[in-house]
Amino acid sequence: MKLDSKIPGGPLEEKWTRYKGSVNLVSPANKRKLDVIVVGTGLAGASAAASLAELGYNVKAFCFQDSPRRAHSIAAQGGINAAKNYQNDGDSVYRLFYDTIKGGDYRSREANVYRLAEVSANIIDQCVAQGVPFARDYGGLLDNRSFGGTQVSRTFYAKGQTGQQLLLGAYSALSRQIAKGTVKMYARHEMLDVVVIDGKARGIIARNLVTGEIERHGAHAVLLATGGYGNVYYLSTNAMGSNGSAAWKAHKKGALFANPCFTQIHPTCIPQSGEYQSKLTLMSESLRNDGRIWVPKDRKDAELLRQGKLKPTDIPEERRDYYLERRYPAFGNLVPRDVASRAAKERCDEGYGVNPTGKAVYLDFESAIMRYGQIEANLQGIKNPSPEKIRQLGEKIIEAKYGNLFQMYEKITDINPYKSPMMIYPAVHYTMGGIWVDYELMTTIPGLFALGEANFSDHGANRLGASALMQGLADGYFIIPYTIGNYLSGEIRSGKVDTSAPEFETAEKDARDRIAHLLGNNGKTSVDTFHRELGKIMWDKCGMSRNAQGLQEAIREIQALREEFWKDVKVPGRADMYNPELDKAGRVADFLELGELMCLDALHRNESCGGHFREEYQTEDGEALRNDAEYAYVAAWEYTGKPSEAVLHKEQLVFENVELKTRSYK
Repeated sequence: MKLDSKIPGGPLEEKWTRYKGSVNLVSPANKRKLDVIVVGTGLAGASAAASLAELGYNVKAFCFQDSPRRAHSIAAQGGINAAKNYQNDGDSVYRLFYDTIKGGDYRSREANVYRLAEVSANIIDQCVAQGVPFARDYGGLLDNRSFGGTQVSRTFYAKGQTGQQLLLGAYSALSRQIAKGTVKMYARHEMLDVVVIDGKARGIIARNLVTGEIERHGAHAVLLATGGYGNVYYLSTNAMGSNGSAAWKAHKKGALFANPCFTQIHPTCIPQSGEYQSKLTLMSESLRNDGRIWVPKDRKDAELLRQGKLKPTDIPEERRDYYLERRYPAFGNLVPRDVASRAAKERCDEGYGVNPTGKAVYLDFESAIMRYGQIEANLQGIKNPSPEKIRQLGEKIIEAKYGNLFQMYEKITDINPYKSPMMIYPAVHYTMGGIWVDYELMTTIPGLFALGEANFSDHGANRLGASALMQGLADGYFIIPYTIGNYLSGEIRSGKVDTSAPEFETAEKDARDRIAHLLGNNGKTSVDTFHRELGKIMWDKCGMSRNAQGLQEAIREIQALREEFWKDVKVPGRADMYNPELDKAGRVADFLELGELMCLDALHRNESCGGHFREEYQTEDGEALRNDAEYAYVAAWEYTGKPSEAVLHKEQLVFENVELKTRSYK
């Protein structure tokens, strides 16, 4: 199989313009003859469904939640990047492009990333027009803040709930089309399979999660906007319902899966507190703007903190190690996520962790509170304010910027972060890998497209903060409306898709047989037990760091666990009813295959880059050691029946506009 990325010719800054000027079009009258299925209604899916319906296509949208408003996009709290240079601090489209390429450790396509940076400014205008309440500065202009991996302020935000506000904007656009009848919404439906006829995606098999009914839905194109697969680790910042099943089903039908080992560990999560915890909570990266990360300089102090005999406020400045500021003076606390995560792990592994488990560092806002308080006192003309007054004023400023995040932290931990530092530790957050797509966002199955986190295309080996929202909305609002027309222009004469075709029959039978197997298994072990065990294997051996021996062990252990799952899993209830344990079992079955492919991909990539850190390949000071001569490519895997026997296809990455060099944030 030859991978054709379909990147247009010409200079980098002209590729997207040239593409739009020469792409095949579908006339308004012909759009009404074409059906499109969108699976997933987060930012990428909702924006795509609304935009395509607005153009005139007949759209069916599916989500497993009870409403599109519950998509996990709401959890992206910190902000959305755009190259508007409102701060006049030197930002530009090229700068955003370069930061994204560099942040991804030079493992993403130049053309896709530049297009993302190019359309980013349009996203902000679109969202403001929809009424998204972005924060504004004292003059009424949209405000910006900084995020990791950059030296400019380009992140637009709505307090600590940016994802939620953006999703409400996309949902309002989607709701308008639902009311017009151009979008038919199927909530509480889960895609069980993609239907391929004559080599083209022609629809899906879906299950009504309330009634259990199995349904066939035909279309001329299918868009997967189903998010990432981080829950393969069991404990992650993802919603518990988030899963990789739609992408995995597409993979098993012929869509190549790209770079599955590129998973992102987020440095600012609330640490795990117990063995039976079911998920982790993300504290937004925006907090690293003002929070300083530290551990004690002395292991004895760390031990006393773990025992509860010292409080963090008992440790004076001179006994604190602000290790990110020490190691990376140019970026300090705003180094990219992979760098910050590995640094926290290293400190905790060396015995400097500060919570009872030894797996936590401090995120401290004391300096910011006092700095902002002094500035506010100056603005108010208060002469010689007391420290108490400065603190009071500073806390109000911090509350205005991050209040809901501080409130959430206190509710979960019962610690007031205004008075005592937050405790944080890295956790699985985002997956840069996903379904392989070309420049048009089409997979290796004609007519099957993948958007947002479901595809691999823009973030390389590590995603910069505030870029997930940017990519999801760019794909849905500004890219797929152009690129899908190039494919659908050849489908005008196809007529309605016949859902009685043998391919639909076979796909439905396969789905029913799988459900019957799970329900009739008569095992003794719960689904969660298998999921938790898989997560432990993945975190220990394919998590923040990996090595060849551990990955080989993980593959064998996952294979054995998968065999045991199909023999001994216990799924109660019936198929013709609301049965969340059945839904969960199907998703975990897919994770048990996907996890093995992730380990295989990590094993084959003999280098460290971004979120993929192989212990055998690191510099003397513990930084990632890339091998550009042998591994500057996208690893796209073809399913052949078993994950361990997947066939590797390589898309070589060509860098004509940036120089490949070792990342440095020092």
